[in-house]
Amino acid sequence: MTLRAQIIIGIILLIGLAAILNMVRKRSLELKYVLVWIVCDIVLLIIIIRPSLMDSIAKILGIQSPMNMIFFVGFLLSIVIIFSLTVALSRMNNRLRKLAQMMALKNDELENSGSSEKKQNKMSGSC
Repeated sequence: MTLRAQIIIGIILLIGLAAILNMVRKRSLELKYVLVWIVCDIVLLIIIIRPSLMDSIAKILGIQSPMNMIFFVGFLLSIVIIFSLTVALSRMNNRLRKLAQMMALKNDELENSGSSEKKQNKMSGSC
């Protein structure tokens, strides 16, 4: 990778990291949901700063070409992001189900208490 490409990619990654951190600071995003993005950004920055590190890792893993290593790392990072989003979606579905159940119970309580009050009013009015 040429020095120019390293600089351009590094700048893009730093701008992305700054944008993510700014959104967390403004509370547009929660930190627990962007931690994966921050880690991915930092890993990519390390790879851009030290490309020889990727060559060494590729040799250890038995990958012949550093370009194949780049695609492999991208694939792994995509899988990690998809998995973290799946976990977040699952947690939100569980929370939504519990909230819907609680609302249904509260509505049932209100309806039952309202109907029992009407019965008491009818009974006390007839006496």
